[in-house]
Amino acid sequence: MHGPSLPAASQSSPVMPQHSLYIWGIALVAALGGLLFGYDWVVIGGARQFYEVYFHLTSAALVGWANSCALVGCLFGSLAAGTLADRYGRRRILLASAVLFAASSVLTGWAWSFFAFILWRIFGGIAIGLSSNVSPLYIAEISPAAHRGRLVSLNQFAIVVGILLAQIVNWRLARPVPSGLPHDLLLHTWNVQYGWRWMFTAVAAPALVFTLASLFIPESPRWLCGVGRAREAGAILERIGGPAYARAEIAGIESAQRSNAALTQSSWRELLLPAFRKILLVGIALAALQQWTGINILFNYAAEVYRSAGYGANDIFLNIVITGAINLVFTVLAMLLVDRIGRRGMMLAGCIGIGVSHLLCAWAYHAQWRGAAILVLTLSAIACYALTVAPVTWVLIAEIFPPRIRSQGISTAVSALWIASFLLTYTFPLLNQLEGTAGIFLTYGVICLLGFVLVASSVPETKGRPLEQIGAGVTQT
Repeated sequence: MHGPSLPAASQSSPVMPQHSLYIWGIALVAALGGLLFGYDWVVIGGARQFYEVYFHLTSAALVGWANSCALVGCLFGSLAAGTLADRYGRRRILLASAVLFAASSVLTGWAWSFFAFILWRIFGGIAIGLSSNVSPLYIAEISPAAHRGRLVSLNQFAIVVGILLAQIVNWRLARPVPSGLPHDLLLHTWNVQYGWRWMFTAVAAPALVFTLASLFIPESPRWLCGVGRAREAGAILERIGGPAYARAEIAGIESAQRSNAALTQSSWRELLLPAFRKILLVGIALAALQQWTGINILFNYAAEVYRSAGYGANDIFLNIVITGAINLVFTVLAMLLVDRIGRRGMMLAGCIGIGVSHLLCAWAYHAQWRGAAILVLTLSAIACYALTVAPVTWVLIAEIFPPRIRSQGISTAVSALWIASFLLTYTFPLLNQLEGTAGIFLTYGVICLLGFVLVASSVPETKGRPLEQIGAGVTQT
């Protein structure tokens, strides 16, 4: 999937070493949106067993709704993110998501009715939807091509740090509860009355840091060029990579803009044009695949998965922290490899690794294995996911769309991701009753192997190519 080469000026110049710290600094700030996303998304895995008692949730439908309602907000935030980011700029939307994270986390934690809890979880989901679109988009647009994979993977690294942070906070806040405690006494324990509230509230601290830091990062130079502010864009690019780099990037961006000059203003309808239709479908399929590998079940429903493997309540929290640590270690390894190995090969290896791990896990549950065997197999699946599919999907979504439809394309793909995530999370309690744990892992394993076929047949290699060149190539295949 290669298009014609762009003029020499559009090929990214090497970034001068003295500017690397600046690039990483602004990318780290943008990636804080990913950290909040990871924390807010996974904190519910430790809190749910306590707020379910507090709110008297007993049916599978209510349990699924409480655990997945934030994804409704994620979808709304995702759908709005592309239009808002194009109209107001990437930086302002990152700032808005930070403020919304801080407010919704506190209000969720101190909700006194189930309705209020659901309402503020949905608002928190809107913050996730905004940041999950704009953080990787912003990082991709400020990154030199040679380092873009690693820098965009920083967003996934931040998500994983947020996940581990939530797991550690849950572990430290949850106090041991004697087994067999009567329901009326359980209602008055620390965990049920206050513990779960502080689990949600704790994310307000990094949200405040994100809010303040967002005030000091520059706007995306590609967005500035798109709204006729090339002089400002040039100044930012010069600070990123020096004068030669800035001239080369501006030339490439303006060349891409001139090639689209005959077209009308970008709109959502353009996503359905024949030139863009295939790459849109690929982006949607990749986003859905990332969720339907089933790994998020191991984060959101970890208590059920490990309880069915024979673990006690206190061991479950420790196992959850171990999964977060494995997730973090392999995400760091992914950041070191993504710009060396390439996106396509890592995705193919990941689909096979996760699929085989799930199929073996299904067999282990079917054979009624318990304890360490289940833990090792779930950790294997998480390691494969963190090394490949989790970070590389975000990199590809940020890269594959042509500049003209990049905001709308990313918004659509990430919206598909949240729809897939909602279906995954909402249906787990129901499917667990219907199929059992072995049947669920079998289903996810088969989906991963089908994902291998998708990647092999439809996903281009984007390593080391300027965004404008990738866009020119994918629209001509």
